[in-house]
Amino acid sequence: MRHFLIDTDTASDDAVALVMALQHPQVQVEAITVVAGNVPLSHGVQNALYTVERCGQSTPVYAGIDKPMLRPLQTAQFCHGEDGMGDIGLPLTGRSPAVGHAVDILIETVHRFAGQITLVTLGPLTNVAVAVLRDPSIVQAIERCVIMGGIGFGYGNIVPAAEYNIWVDPAAAKIVFESGMPIQMVGWDVSHKYATFTAEQADDLYSMSNLAAFCVDIQKALRAFGISYLKQDGFDLPDPIAMAVALEPDVATVTKRLRVDVEMQSELTRGATVVDHLRVSGREPNVDVVLEASRERFLETLYAAVRAPIHKR
Repeated sequence: MRHFLIDTDTASDDAVALVMALQHPQVQVEAITVVAGNVPLSHGVQNALYTVERCGQSTPVYAGIDKPMLRPLQTAQFCHGEDGMGDIGLPLTGRSPAVGHAVDILIETVHRFAGQITLVTLGPLTNVAVAVLRDPSIVQAIERCVIMGGIGFGYGNIVPAAEYNIWVDPAAAKIVFESGMPIQMVGWDVSHKYATFTAEQADDLYSMSNLAAFCVDIQKALRAFGISYLKQDGFDLPDPIAMAVALEPDVATVTKRLRVDVEMQSELTRGATVVDHLRVSGREPNVDVVLEASRERFLETLYAAVRAPIHKR
């Protein structure tokens, strides 16, 4: 079994990514740590617990940090719904997270599976940055870190120059990107190109299983946002395609080792991932940037997850 640790700000696309990891036959999700981002921390915790329950699993979920390092929290409830799961009436209250703080669990889990752990981040990097500051030795113990965040090529989904996860807490992102961690960045540009679902494609997914129907139903608010605001023909799934890359590395078809810096100061470009494609800065590359992906392999990975029987582990 491969050991995964997932840090998430659980909303509608994060939940699908969790399903993909929890349902993968060769992956053991050791812990899910939650950070504030798409929704307030308490919402994200409940959404993660509910998703684990839907998958018939007992994976522990831990609450983490409830705001960015230097800025007030600005959620994405305007696109994911007030509850983060599409506002479709799911029972998203009353569950209790595991005892312990997400940052402590991150550090402990990385050391417990030193050299074997894949860290997948689906939200702002606040929990991870604080863990790095508290115990820098975790950087060398992580086998692979797949980050859904930033932009490799193209434009942003929250401001013109930035993707939401990095924009929310650029200070945390800067710490993580400069830490020396073995990062593979799957930006929003990858999702926009390879993980968008039209109404017809969403219907095809919906029909595959009850778990697939759940994955589509919770995109209700995101679908409306994608059509009206981003001018997409439906919704896209950034976190699931990043998770697909983590689960099946060949989903990423073009990856380049490049220098990525994070802009913190400018209000115009706050949270921008500045990717040095031509290496004009002369600075050492620090990130494996995914620039192209296989939609076919992404869909195969997603479909396998929602079609798989639900087995308790």
